[in-house]
Amino acid sequence: MEIAYIGYTNKRMKGKSRIVLGGVVVVATIGAFTWYVTKNPEVLDQLAQTSMATIAAIVLLYGCILGALVLVLYASLKFYKRHMSRQENFLLNAYSSLINFFGPGQSGPGFRAAYLKLKHDVKVKQYLFVTLLYYAFYAFFSGILLAFAAFEWWLTFGLLLIIICVCYIILKYFLTKNKNLLNQPLKDLIKPFFIIGAATLLQVLLLWAIYFIELRSLDSSISPGQAATYTGAANFALFVALTPGAIGFREAFLVFSQNLHHISNDIIVAANILDRAVYIVFLGILFLIVIALHANKTLQVKKIKSTVAMNDEQA
Repeated sequence: MEIAYIGYTNKRMKGKSRIVLGGVVVVATIGAFTWYVTKNPEVLDQLAQTSMATIAAIVLLYGCILGALVLVLYASLKFYKRHMSRQENFLLNAYSSLINFFGPGQSGPGFRAAYLKLKHDVKVKQYLFVTLLYYAFYAFFSGILLAFAAFEWWLTFGLLLIIICVCYIILKYFLTKNKNLLNQPLKDLIKPFFIIGAATLLQVLLLWAIYFIELRSLDSSISPGQAATYTGAANFALFVALTPGAIGFREAFLVFSQNLHHISNDIIVAANILDRAVYIVFLGILFLIVIALHANKTLQVKKIKSTVAMNDEQA
């Protein structure tokens, strides 16, 4: 659930530069992790104590997050009176999650945009609008988590007001530039609007639960409030990330916000190593499900990719 390269018709060189930069950040982050763990071997000792029950709970919660994303896509299509089956919706989100993490340049949203355009006649600008709406909810709810345990009430209110204003300006500007984007009465958009909001809130709360479980497995003194602030900071890293799962960017945000959540560097490093490892396990399970359900055939992956490649060459 990361801001990514949506405009699949952009020039190839720009895409390549993003991939190269993302690769450099990933390599640098892995090097930094390795150096830190070498200098602080107690981090590995903490990770070795993680129980299988903890790992299973995190995997299950990541599965629930995928369910929330399925709801977001369902409601997004309702904005334009489009519909897809539950299996197709699940496979599209699952496949997008896989290529977004393992593919070049966070290519999941780009594939999703191309797929919706070719299979369901959802224009790229239409997809971009509902994506911006989703990000607006994501930023708002993440802002609440970041602020409510870390700031005084008036600072919390001010931060949320800034987030609301920024999101409103971006959405209003986008709609002004694309006046015919929404071709149905506003009253028909209320239901999908609230579904996207509720599903995004569920996703953010599930992330809070995941990070709280990870942190508490490493340090039993971590409070729910600290985990909330930690989650908010981690979520905002996704808005500037160029790497799979915001590798490097999330860690930087968490270290820079240490004065807010008061979680030590040792715990931050260990929790992020644990999170990456368990998420890869989750993606491994997802890969087996995608293969079993013949996603390549159902989603016509080769056709979508060839169309994207052709558009890139013509750009």
